[in-house]
Amino acid sequence: MPSSPKLFHARSSPLATRPTRSTVLIFSALLIFAIVSFLFALSSFLYSGGYGYRCRNSDPRSVRVLWDRTGNKGGAGGDDDHGTKRPKVMGFVGIQTGFGSAGRRRSLRKTWMPSDRQGLQRLEEATGLAFRFIIGRTNDKSKMAELKKEVAEYDDFILLDIEEEYSKLPYKTLAFFKAAYALFDSEFYVKADDDIYLRPDRLSLLLAKERSHSQTYLGCMKKGPVFTDPKLKWYEPLSYLLGKEYFLHAYGPIYALSADVVASLVALRNNSFRMFSNEDVTIGAWMLAMNVNHEDNRALCEPDCTPTSIAVWDIPKCSGLCNPERKLLELHRKDTCSKTPTLPSEDE
Repeated sequence: MPSSPKLFHARSSPLATRPTRSTVLIFSALLIFAIVSFLFALSSFLYSGGYGYRCRNSDPRSVRVLWDRTGNKGGAGGDDDHGTKRPKVMGFVGIQTGFGSAGRRRSLRKTWMPSDRQGLQRLEEATGLAFRFIIGRTNDKSKMAELKKEVAEYDDFILLDIEEEYSKLPYKTLAFFKAAYALFDSEFYVKADDDIYLRPDRLSLLLAKERSHSQTYLGCMKKGPVFTDPKLKWYEPLSYLLGKEYFLHAYGPIYALSADVVASLVALRNNSFRMFSNEDVTIGAWMLAMNVNHEDNRALCEPDCTPTSIAVWDIPKCSGLCNPERKLLELHRKDTCSKTPTLPSEDE
């Protein structure tokens, strides 16, 4: 704390009682400088919301994004959009979640995704990736109130203004990609489910790999029969458009689209997309219409942790981990899952 100013008493003289013209000019300049400095400090204070200096990562992480119902281009606009430049990241990872998945989010925050703001920031700085939970809305006021508390506590969400319902996952996925593109300047946009065990460090290396094709569709690719029986979970009402077998497409628990691919999706009107019943099939159909490179990587669909696994889930028994709340914690306790190096040793 600065010490009290010292007072100096000069002997009075006839000249001291009458300020010179130069003294008046100097005093006036100092006064003007002080006023300008005060106004600048005040404007900076008001612009920062009254909290002084704001570093890049001090802004709220959770935002609400509107779904365009008019069919116009884009379809995403963050409530906190003041024309600021989008944060530059190598990959944006949107973890798809729902109102019945609070337990999964709890388990994730105890495993590979840090629960505290500083820990998440360190992970994002170390990997070049950004992570947010992606969730829609519901008319259930109690569920929205619980979500609001969770957002306030962890501040790691993107809230989409679209109904959170399993049958509308293709719409939610499109809204996610458009929102992510509006908020982040990313090399890749990754869709991930909240019931997989992820190694962010290895995902970062995969996304950073040199590629000759700027339009990349990256995932664990598959084909399979089209289900025409309405009693089955994966029933496809538009099966008559598809034939007996699905085209090549990525499994739904995790896949990534490069920036050029997402930019093409953003440029199209929302009502111009054909929506199939299943979200992964829907994305795969869009990719067929685009000049993309289908990049198959089996490290994104490992049934157990290995020295090279990126995403672990119970393929093919479940479309994710079976009993994910428990299984996430069990996997994280294994050294082979959480403590192995990013790259395998030469002996492995």
